[in-house]
Order: sequence, then C-alpha cells, then structure tokens
Amino acid sequence: MTTLESGDESPRDLTLQSFTGSALFQRTFDEGMSLVEETARYLDGPGREEQRQLPRKTAMLYAGESMRVTTRLMQAASWLLVQRAVHDGDMNAEDASSDRYRLGSKEICFGGNADGVELLPVTLRDLLSRSDNLYRRIARLDEVLFGSGELPPGARGQMSMLEQAFGNQ
Repeated sequence: MTTLESGDESPRDLTLQSFTGSALFQRTFDEGMSLVEETARYLDGPGREEQRQLPRKTAMLYAGESMRVTTRLMQAASWLLVQRAVHDGDMNAEDASSDRYRLGSKEICFGGNADGVELLPVTLRDLLSRSDNLYRRIARLDEVLFGSGELPPGARGQMSMLEQAFGNQ
C-alpha cells in the first residue's frame, strides 16, 4: 500500500519527503554545513587578525557584516537540520511547517550590504556573497514547501485545466 492509499500522509508530506530525499537537498545540506564550518574557521582565525588590521570604521563594518554572515548561516543550518529530521523520521512534516521552524531573520539576512563593503577583506566578502546565495535559495525552497500551501501546477495540471476549459475536441 502506498502512503497515498494509506491516508496517513498529506500530499505536502510527500512533497517534503521527496525533497528531503533528493540529491538537491543533499547538495544543499552539504554546502550549507560546509559553509558554516568554513566561516567559523575564518572568523575565529584569520578573520580576527584581518579585523585587527582594519581602520576603526571599517572594523565596525566588519563586525556588523560578520554578524550578518553568521545569522544567515545559522538560520540556513537550522532550517536544513529540521528538514533532515523530517527525512529521518525524527520530526513530522506538519511540525516542520510551523512558523517556529521556518526560515527566520529575513530582515537581517536579506538586507543589502552596507556602504564600504568593498573595503572589507576578500574572504569576508566572498562569505557574504556565498551565504546570501545559500540563504536566498533556502528562502525559495521554504516558500515552495511551506508558503501558501499550494504549489503551482505542473505540466499535467496545466493540460488538465486546458482540457476542462476547452473540452476534449
């Protein structure tokens, strides 16, 4: 008996399950966790030394932008870990879709880079760019999986709507 036949899961659960079992999810998960580790190593090591060598105003900008990177990555990692928990059966998809587990801190994470970012060390600018890219991709996934509750129809759904509108001629 399939899960659709059993009536135990909604189509949303199946969509989330199929996503969390996909190669796309695994690549995104691996990328996110790797970026978290890389960023932590940089900020705790070479980044500290680079910040000390910056003029005061630029060092303050460094501090703010490093917090933005950290916020993006912690939000992304939390979201990815929740989805992994759903896939592993440690959490149900309904709980994962609650606001508590949705991607957060959008006002900080989507915020544009401050003036003077070009003065920051190259490594931090690279982490800013990569974390922004990851966060935006996860935000789109979050919206598709948990947003309005209705996914846009695929090709079959569109064909069905056309057939209903124009009949089988």
